Amino acid sequence: MAIQSDVELGTHRPTQTRLKIRIPKGLHGEPVISRLTSQCGITVNILAALLSANGRDDGWFDLELHGTKPQIGNAITYLNELDLEIWGQSTPEEDGW
Repeated sequence: MAIQSDVELGTHRPTQTRLKIRIPKGLHGEPVISRLTSQCGITVNILAALLSANGRDDGWFDLELHGTKPQIGNAITYLNELDLEIWGQSTPEEDGW
């Protein structure tokens, strides 16, 4: 049995981060939050949101992401690939468990 180092164990320890994302009107019909959970394996807590029903304006989400550091990193990469504006992001070290 291999013994994992503290560094390796730290990457698999649950943590959380909080961020706000802007959802452009062109992505209102896309399951952005659903894909965060299914593709990245994280839990998402929506703390606040504003998304108009008519789809004429951009919307935003205030999210709390729960998972391991690699999972949260993958989630942020996914959001960046969608070219979403991210602001107010805390670090896992600030919000970690």
